[in-house]
Amino acid sequence: MADSGLPAGWEVRHSNSKNLPYYFNPATKESRWEPPAETDTEKLKVYMAQHHTPAARPDASGQGEGKIRCSHLLVKHRDSRRPSSWREAEITRSKEEAIEILKRHEQRIQSGETTLGDLAVSESDCSSARKKGDLGFFGRGEMQKEFENAAFALQPGQVSEIVETASGVHLIERVQ
Repeated sequence: MADSGLPAGWEVRHSNSKNLPYYFNPATKESRWEPPAETDTEKLKVYMAQHHTPAARPDASGQGEGKIRCSHLLVKHRDSRRPSSWREAEITRSKEEAIEILKRHEQRIQSGETTLGDLAVSESDCSSARKKGDLGFFGRGEMQKEFENAAFALQPGQVSEIVETASGVHLIERVQ
């Protein structure tokens, strides 16, 4: 294994959500964007050039055969798989209430008042909110089936009707 220059126990991993390398210590479960203290930065530069550049990672763009890129706006409810989010520690609304909220968002998007991405920043219960709901590129078998079916049925620029999954209710916009 190539010498990364990282202290013992640390490794370089690649974030699917941000499409960037990060540093991870499996023993302590610590992850960070900056190299840990005591890193040999000269060795790390060589290692990163060899293993974490687009040339070294042919699919670094995330664009593989049959992959699409979508953004979404998620509204969770109390029966969601994880009824909490960055916005609320405990989500208590019913599925019907979540659908009503999403219908109001859908009307604002359809009227041209706002975009799905702009709404996602403040209204989505997914951590992708900070990236305007952008989920990056994904292929078949990488998302929940209902989400995947709706996303792959869209043309670039199209926004789905409300889609229900175990995570909650979504509006999905196909970006690419």
